Amino acid sequence: MKALCFGSLNIDYTYRVDHFVARGETLLSQGLQVFSGGKGLNQSIALSRAGAAAYHAGSIGTDGLFLLEELHQAGVNTDCVTVSREIRTGHAIIQNSPDGDNCILLYGGANQTITRDQIDEVLTHFAAGDVLVLQNEINELGYLMQQAHDRGLRIALNPSPMNDTVPDLPLDTVDWLLVNEVEAGQILGCGVTNGVAAARALREKLPHAAIVLTLGGEGAVYADGDCVFAQSAVPVRAVDTTAAGDTFTGYFLAAMLEGKTPQQAMALAAKAAAISVTRPGAAPSIPRREEVE
Repeated sequence: MKALCFGSLNIDYTYRVDHFVARGETLLSQGLQVFSGGKGLNQSIALSRAGAAAYHAGSIGTDGLFLLEELHQAGVNTDCVTVSREIRTGHAIIQNSPDGDNCILLYGGANQTITRDQIDEVLTHFAAGDVLVLQNEINELGYLMQQAHDRGLRIALNPSPMNDTVPDLPLDTVDWLLVNEVEAGQILGCGVTNGVAAARALREKLPHAAIVLTLGGEGAVYADGDCVFAQSAVPVRAVDTTAAGDTFTGYFLAAMLEGKTPQQAMALAAKAAAISVTRPGAAPSIPRREEVE
């Protein structure tokens, strides 16, 4: 059984700052590090390091060839990644504060050049029962979801970053919806004050999907039919929270593909995410399965 992550590949420029820059402010950073990233790349690496047979599809520019090497080293198949000589690789400008929090500015680049012909060709390599893992950092997402659903693939959607295109997606094709509390609030149109209640409300909106709601240091909630439960976070000292959600997503889905129960999958994902926030960077912070266990 294969896990295809059709998603973004970014170059992350991470600046260490005393505080997030304010409107009109010029702020001197205390350091700069360049990492591989993109929610798609991060989730592919998390899937592979968790033990899944992971495949990545997407697009980069020639400036992003080192991202393919990062995926290869993590055991991810990259045969479905295209390289453009005209468009630069997507990138992110990340501010990292002393408490480990971050804010991110994205440039889509090659991630926004996906074509329907490319989608059709990629999907010929996958079959019913395989899992398609998606985020909201590439174009043609609606077409991709519908084509994959028609072929019998199961779909996991992490609609991040949220924007006004998400409600127009064929959300009835989604098998797992994975969101954080901000994204959940945007979907529900209200703030999230109770994780279990919010997960139930999301389940009512998407009755065909299992809901995974991550709440940072407050843990996470799973909701699918009558199965609703909270998963505690593992307490650690956070250094950089970038890719914590992607790590959780990859480990949760890999465990579900193994046949683990939702409770087992959520517990494994919580441990993996906890390890990831104790390390700097996005993809480099994602632990291997033996570390988590």
